[in-house]
Amino acid sequence: MKSDKMKMPQHKKRTIRQLIVLALCAIGLCSIARADPLTIVSWGGAYEESQVKAYFKPFTEATGIEIEIQQYNGGIDQLKEQIRSQNISWDVVDMVLADNQRACNLGLLELLDHKTLKPAPDGTSAVDDFHSGSLVPCGVGNVISSTVLAFDVRAFPGQKPVNISALFDLENFPGKRALQKQPIAILEWALRSYGVPRSDIYNLLSTKRGLDLAFAKMSKIKQDIVWWEDGAIPSKLLSEGEVVIASGYNGRFFNATVNEHLPIQTIWDSHLYEYSTWSIPRGAKNKEAAMNFIRFATQPKRLAEQTKYISYGPARLSAEALVWKHEKSGIDIRSHLPTYKQNFLQGIPKDHEWYAHMQEKLKHRFDTWIKD
Repeated sequence: MKSDKMKMPQHKKRTIRQLIVLALCAIGLCSIARADPLTIVSWGGAYEESQVKAYFKPFTEATGIEIEIQQYNGGIDQLKEQIRSQNISWDVVDMVLADNQRACNLGLLELLDHKTLKPAPDGTSAVDDFHSGSLVPCGVGNVISSTVLAFDVRAFPGQKPVNISALFDLENFPGKRALQKQPIAILEWALRSYGVPRSDIYNLLSTKRGLDLAFAKMSKIKQDIVWWEDGAIPSKLLSEGEVVIASGYNGRFFNATVNEHLPIQTIWDSHLYEYSTWSIPRGAKNKEAAMNFIRFATQPKRLAEQTKYISYGPARLSAEALVWKHEKSGIDIRSHLPTYKQNFLQGIPKDHEWYAHMQEKLKHRFDTWIKD
């Protein structure tokens, strides 16, 4: 059912917007009130829906600035082209940290002043309140998400996969696997399946021997891999019985299990966790309003609000104390977050600097391996 607000006559909407403009002008914020709509780029699906509820609608209500949403599948190619052509249509981009680092190093993003971010409720500065590593020169962390494995519980009525080695174990867990068509997570998981400690993974992957070991393990299941590029696909493939094990984003699998009641179970062993960041393209037309949105959306209350709708951990420490219940199901959301203690201890922190430096080399070898 649509809310009363959505049914409000257009002339009344204009009146309210005008009142917001007048109020903002009264405190010297006319430039914000008169800003063009913000174009924010996100990832679609349940994740984007959670952002609409926690950030986008509240920001519009607070400022009168409309938000137009575009979607992408990550990477920096589209951003590169906008900067190259000087046709910059994006104002704020939700980027994984590795992409943010690459784009920042190439001068594709604006530098951000973290000192202007809102403090924690107890007065702790934002710089001290964010998780270590979530504030970078061109980005501000918003959530901590994980790439995990999940399986179709119907496919394994007896012994069930409980750790990352099951991905490569076709004897005990036969069937197709759905994996992201990128050299992300699968390399780390291949080495973990050999027993390589989490702390040694990236040092070993930096060597030819490490990469050879990883690709050799991957080759053992190559003929049983179904590749995906859209984050909505893994849950669909599992639910339809097309694959028995799949990689995917923990929030997507949570949504499929809790909201859609699909027969899917998450494996937290060796989940690869990373930060998502708000970023502003260099030369964005609405830079001031974009930064005001980032300040608004990264307040502890806003970050905690998002966890009501999807199981990603907030990037601020003070926000964690505000996290509890998932709105739709009423369950305690905390044990479903990557930052939950038992889950966090099993995770692999994605080395975004390593990926920023290695991505082109990895992509070439990965693409060649797929074609062979």
